Amino acid sequence: MLGYILLTFIDLLFWQQGHCQDVTQQPEIRWSSAAQSAEMNCSHSKDKGHNQMYWYRQRPGETMTLIVYTVFGGQPDYGGNPQTKYSAVKNTIETGALTVKDLEPDDSGVYFCAVSKHSDVRRCNS
Repeated sequence: MLGYILLTFIDLLFWQQGHCQDVTQQPEIRWSSAAQSAEMNCSHSKDKGHNQMYWYRQRPGETMTLIVYTVFGGQPDYGGNPQTKYSAVKNTIETGALTVKDLEPDDSGVYFCAVSKHSDVRRCNS
């Protein structure tokens, strides 16, 4: 008997210099069958410097955890999360996608995408 998994996607709002900037995820909510895959898409309307994308999951009663970090033109950093479970792509600066494979009840939760602008931090030695 196949169970159903609920995946919820949240749009995050970013405040930058007093202006609210949208990050959009599609679909907003999804029910999927166990053993299937679920793809989430994320896009933003920020400037071209915002080339980094982060995907998080929050399970009921838990804090958010980072699943994968992507940057346009680079390889995804899964930070120890299995690539057999997750697949992330970032084909343009403005868009990216996360796929959760072989769904299980434990995959239920709220998934977030966030974007960031690279900042070049340099340390001066005195």
